[in-house]
Amino acid sequence: MPKRSCPFSESFSSQYKVHVGQRELSQHGVFGGKYRQEIYEKTKTLLFNGASAVMGTIWKADGGEKCTGAPPPAPTQSLLKGQTLIGQDGRLTKANCAQGGGVAVSSTRCGVCQKSQGVDVRTACSQCDRLSCSSCSRQCSSCSSQCCSVCTVVE
Repeated sequence: MPKRSCPFSESFSSQYKVHVGQRELSQHGVFGGKYRQEIYEKTKTLLFNGASAVMGTIWKADGGEKCTGAPPPAPTQSLLKGQTLIGQDGRLTKANCAQGGGVAVSSTRCGVCQKSQGVDVRTACSQCDRLSCSSCSRQCSSCSSQCCSVCTVVE
């Protein structure tokens, strides 16, 4: 005698093992909107508490105390043209305002090959203001000015 067939359709969902977790409840459940709102509020409060804690230390340091978190940039570091710094208050400041007028020249190294050269041998690139030695500077074919080998267009 043959086996009798299953009276239910193959997609009878109550017969399958399905894991129902918090994600499924929040996406498809009856109180899904409520769960999503709770998650949103909890995430928002965590973000605002973290941001206010960070900004609180910045504002306290700006009020009269010195911030010891990050040291100011060393005078030997050179900044590129148009580069900005993050100030103690968390705002961007222009490089020439922060250093008092442009690129630092105290380094005796070439800005491209990093070899030590004499101060009189280096020339400033007309595009990025990077100081480069005579072997790294070339005449650009598009603008006909002295540029470093990073910025030049050679045909």
